[in-house]
Amino acid sequence: MRIISGKYKGKKLKEFELSSTKPTLDKVKEAIFDMLDFKCIDAKVLDLFAGTGALGIEAISRGADFTYLVDANKQAVNLIKENLQGIIGDYEIVLSDFKDFLKKTNDKFDIVFLDPPYDTNFGLEAIKMLFENNLLNDESVVIFETSLDKTVDLKEFSSNVKMKKYGTVAVYKIIKE
Repeated sequence: MRIISGKYKGKKLKEFELSSTKPTLDKVKEAIFDMLDFKCIDAKVLDLFAGTGALGIEAISRGADFTYLVDANKQAVNLIKENLQGIIGDYEIVLSDFKDFLKKTNDKFDIVFLDPPYDTNFGLEAIKMLFENNLLNDESVVIFETSLDKTVDLKEFSSNVKMKKYGTVAVYKIIKE
């Protein structure tokens, strides 16, 4: 696993195997950032369910103004800290359950990455909280990665939803209108 583009292009990131953590494959990560185009520049980013931190760190590398990397697993948070060694940027690593973080934050985000455990409804719960708690700026983008075999209807949140398939993975791009 590596940083694909930007200031830290090519930097290797450490990964680990936990049953609850699955790193985003490089080809999927590249597709995600192709969807975002240049939106990372000067963006406020939230990497919820951050795992290794790969998506948030990629955003930092591509010019994000500020990035939160949030995970409820202490091992994941420690790995994120390791992966951020040598990375200069404005970011905060938060050890927290996603619901607690979304209830407490007063920030509004331009980009949100959601890569929760596939066997949960955490992603849908997080999307609902993001919209209901007004945590997104106009035209914010939410990227939601889940299993392809999981049926997800996101039209209640936005009419601007696109889905792409990558093997057994579905990646949704939701734009706040």
